[in-house]
Parts: sequence; C-alpha cells; structure tokens
Amino acid sequence: MAEATIVYDRFSCEHCTHKGDLDFDFTMAFQPIVNCQTKTIFGYEALVRGLHNESAFSTISKVNDDNRYLFDQLCRIKAIALAAKLNLDSMLSINFLPNAIYKPERCIRTTLYAAKNYNFPANKIMFEFTEVEKIEDSSFIKKDC
Repeated sequence: MAEATIVYDRFSCEHCTHKGDLDFDFTMAFQPIVNCQTKTIFGYEALVRGLHNESAFSTISKVNDDNRYLFDQLCRIKAIALAAKLNLDSMLSINFLPNAIYKPERCIRTTLYAAKNYNFPANKIMFEFTEVEKIEDSSFIKKDC
C-alpha cells in the first residue's frame, strides 16, 4: 500500500462520518518513552511534524476553530497508520483533544476502527489528553473511552 494511501485514509463507523478536509498536510514523528528503571523503551509518543521535518509549532499554527477536531482526528489516524507501517511493537501514546469526543464525527471510535484496519493492536494504544483544552464534562469522557 502506498504511503499516500495510508496517510489519507479516513474511517467511519456507524456513529462517525468524515466531513471536511484540511488545507495542509503533516506527518508524525515517534519519540521514545523510556522506562528509567529498566532503561528500556516502553513505547513511543506520536508527535506532529511538517512533511519536511518542520516543527510541530509550524503545523499546529495552521489549526483553527474550523479544523481543530478534524486535525485532531487525522493526527490519531496518521499515528496509527505510520506506527503500523513501521511495525512498532510497543505502546503508542496518542494525544487528543479531550472535547473531541463531543463531536460524533470525530469520536475515539474512529481511532479504534483505524487500529483495526491497520492491524495495530488496540491494547497497545495509550490516549493522552492534550493540555490545550479544558475538559468540559469528565463523566462524558469516562463513557466514551
């Protein structure tokens, strides 16, 4: 499967639909997460980068209120697609905006569906809330995750 196909795949489930496109592209880098006691790699955190290794800031600066949750969803899907392509066999830490789950078309189910389609084990995915958004309703997050 060509890399462009992997990067641009969109997934939907009975509760999620694809709506809209970004007017910019990006990729992911994988930063090791090290267990300091055993001095081994526990997993990798997926980090946004530009297609030509531009910083996360240069990519994130293109995110606005209209594309925020689409960008968030595509980050999760791209992280899984690339981790699967690289045959990462440890935990994959994926950041997401906590309020994305209020948007049915951007829900976490889409991420789990991507894992299934890319044959990446869902039990190796660790979700991490980004720090840029206040959680509106923590009980809602507990229901969806």
